[in-house]
Amino acid sequence: MTVSVTTLAGVMVVVPSASCLSEAPDMRITVSDDFRKPVNIMPTPTIDIAGPVAGIDTHTDTHTVAIVTETGKHLATDTFPTTSNGYRHVTEFLTAHRVTVVGVEGTNSYGAALTRHLIDHGHVVFEVLRPTRALRRRDGKSDPVDALAAARQVLTGQALSTPKDTTGPVESLRMLQITRHQLVATAAKLVTLIKSLLVTAPVTVRQRYATMATPTLIMTLSRCRPPADVTDPINGTLISLKSLATTYNMLRAQCDELDNKITDLVEVINPGVTQVFGCRALTAAELIVSVGENPQRIRSQAALAHLWGVAPIPASSGRTNRHRLNRGGDRQANAALHRIVLVRMCHDERTRDYVQRRTKEGLSKKEIMRCLKRAIVLGDLSSAVPGATCETIQWIK
Repeated sequence: MTVSVTTLAGVMVVVPSASCLSEAPDMRITVSDDFRKPVNIMPTPTIDIAGPVAGIDTHTDTHTVAIVTETGKHLATDTFPTTSNGYRHVTEFLTAHRVTVVGVEGTNSYGAALTRHLIDHGHVVFEVLRPTRALRRRDGKSDPVDALAAARQVLTGQALSTPKDTTGPVESLRMLQITRHQLVATAAKLVTLIKSLLVTAPVTVRQRYATMATPTLIMTLSRCRPPADVTDPINGTLISLKSLATTYNMLRAQCDELDNKITDLVEVINPGVTQVFGCRALTAAELIVSVGENPQRIRSQAALAHLWGVAPIPASSGRTNRHRLNRGGDRQANAALHRIVLVRMCHDERTRDYVQRRTKEGLSKKEIMRCLKRAIVLGDLSSAVPGATCETIQWIK
């Protein structure tokens, strides 16, 4: 069973059904001749500008606001602190110039709080890219210059995107994910440090602990009772190793607690993602965070594939007709897709058959995995992630 998908970008794609690999033995993806037409893979939101617009260059302590007319003429520029009163003055400044459309740099970083404030007060907010290198070479680099460039980018309507909604449970999930990633990385560094200390430890300590497996090593060191005399290098080494092992156990306990909270939150937000073969709670959390609280900002399956870095980029010229790897997109989400593919390649019979067939056709393992990622996005995950739908989906037996 296959599905014929016509995306908003005008691309006709034939992919396996929503069960993706488990029901469809033919995993080939074909693209119609319409693909040769110029398409905008990540559609820019349509805006109707009827008055002045503003651009905001955001920083840790200050935000610089520039206002231009519909024709791009500069009207006013001012700088405000990143405080509650500062945000109130920003809205008053915009209201005084009858501005309703605002372009903000870094809506998910330095400008996150300001973006929430502007949306709450009825402004239409778009995320804009930082000025290009060509523009900076010509106009220089300063906060007013960057704010002015942001305002004029809104007028062009190019490279604009709808900012993520950071007022719901997905934002909580993102915070938990960030914390867990940091704790896991810190725990891994502690293991490396313990083994490094054992390399230069006194011979009696090294011979006793160096050959132990990591779990046994951590457990043994955390339970040891070194003498209190730190003047002896052996005692000092054991005290240090015990401290590191104890800290490691604390971090792992916190990670386990976060894992449970993340699992519960994923079930509340979108339990359908965990029903995808090879996608468990932690992997699903990466995908949910990437889509955001307002998935309607992703307007097609092609946009979803582009967001997750699995949309091949046209790289044709003259007689050469090819596509190159997309190295952009959300790399955390792309890594989550990579884990799903690895699970299927190990435990799904149809996936293993597909890999063998494509290998005989001359494709490398990396190329096969790219095809699998693309098929999973267009098949399973497009229906599991709300809002990632396309214009027409027809099931063909």
